[in-house]
Amino acid sequence: MESLGNNIIFNFDNGKRLIEGLLVTLNIAVVSVVLSTILGIIFGIVMTSKKKIVKIICNIYLESIRIIPIMVWLFIFYFGVPTLLDVHLDSVIVGYIVFTLWGTAEIGDLVRGAITSIPKIYYESSMALSLNKAKTYRYIIIPISIRRVLPGIINLSTRMIKTTTLMTLIGTVDLVKVGQQIIERTVLTEPMASFWIYGLLLIIYFLICFPISLGAKALEKKLN
Repeated sequence: MESLGNNIIFNFDNGKRLIEGLLVTLNIAVVSVVLSTILGIIFGIVMTSKKKIVKIICNIYLESIRIIPIMVWLFIFYFGVPTLLDVHLDSVIVGYIVFTLWGTAEIGDLVRGAITSIPKIYYESSMALSLNKAKTYRYIIIPISIRRVLPGIINLSTRMIKTTTLMTLIGTVDLVKVGQQIIERTVLTEPMASFWIYGLLLIIYFLICFPISLGAKALEKKLN
């Protein structure tokens, strides 16, 4: 049994393909987190608006992302939107779109909570310094808010890395998809292939996500 596992796990071709799949997974997660952070900050600021129509639109967007499963959003953008608009969307592009929409909603809500929790004295101090609203947000409110939501953003990155496994459903050749392909190719000659491959994937995801999770907890403790 051990030799069978070695033949699969330490096979050069399998290792190369798994690394390529891992790079696709990390690419989707990293790009989505970066875009989500930028757009989430903007969305969080917009959510603090006192205009009723703005609040309604923001709440519809936020609740739509939270209520509808990510898998459904992937299907909508991969199968539905291209059919409706008669365009082709690559599965990786769909991943960018869906995960960025999800991340923007999550980070936006975190930023909104951080902004609304900032004591009024900060706003009063900025007025005393003759800072307009734009400069108040730029130099005071946003920096403080980002510091408060940074652990949440890091945690979101681990959730994105794990949730990218859903990309296999729309044909993306990510880490999990490569693992499935290796299993399908070797299952007849290596009956324990699924055990070794999925065990390896478990270790890979753990080695990536666990340090990030520890970093988020340490950062949160330090900031508090």
